[in-house]
Amino acid sequence: MSSADPAAKAASRRGANVGGGAQVDIGPIQTFLHCGTPDAWVEEACQPGNLPALLTDHANCERKAAESALATIKRYGASHLPVSFRNDLLQKMSRLAREELRHFEQVLAIIGQRKLEYLPLGAGRYAVGLRAEISSDEPQRLVDSLLVGGIIEARSCERFAALAPHLDPELASFYTSLLKSESRHFQDYLKLAAQISDENAVQERCEQLLSVEAKLISEPDGQLRFHSGVPIGVSD
Repeated sequence: MSSADPAAKAASRRGANVGGGAQVDIGPIQTFLHCGTPDAWVEEACQPGNLPALLTDHANCERKAAESALATIKRYGASHLPVSFRNDLLQKMSRLAREELRHFEQVLAIIGQRKLEYLPLGAGRYAVGLRAEISSDEPQRLVDSLLVGGIIEARSCERFAALAPHLDPELASFYTSLLKSESRHFQDYLKLAAQISDENAVQERCEQLLSVEAKLISEPDGQLRFHSGVPIGVSD
């Protein structure tokens, strides 16, 4: 892990160059989320001894994102929802699943190249806490699921940008390279939700879920995970 000067850190919080090309502006994501990543989490995550756990949980997050997209296809792809919506959902979720699995493979490769261990980590409280808010009744269940998916993608993107200035060049470049796709995934989820419910209702529900998300991020957390809260007495 490495440090970075304050200007570089601030620039990374706003956006970053992807592959030396166009800059990805994550300002809309930072505005969307109700809070930023706590500095205490960044400091703990960047401790050299925590790299295996951080990378393992990142890999698991990518795998779970792909699984969630495929589960959405299975549940709603051949439903009685409008054909235009289903076609859009199938296209977006299929692409998302492919990209997330590719990211999973890339993280596993980094773990292997650095001779680290892919650890047997349990799930953190973040996604569990968010998914507990999902309605059990349709069509609200679908709306909630899409909004939660978008919120998780937004937080992932925000955390990549928060971490990058503190990492070694190779790992920083990798996390920066993920910003473009994660930002698009966030937008895809929200666009899908907006297609199947009243705009004001979607906005109101999204704000409710974002409040839950901010609490999970800002409260003390005894586990270090990619989406965990403020570290306190961290353990596996």
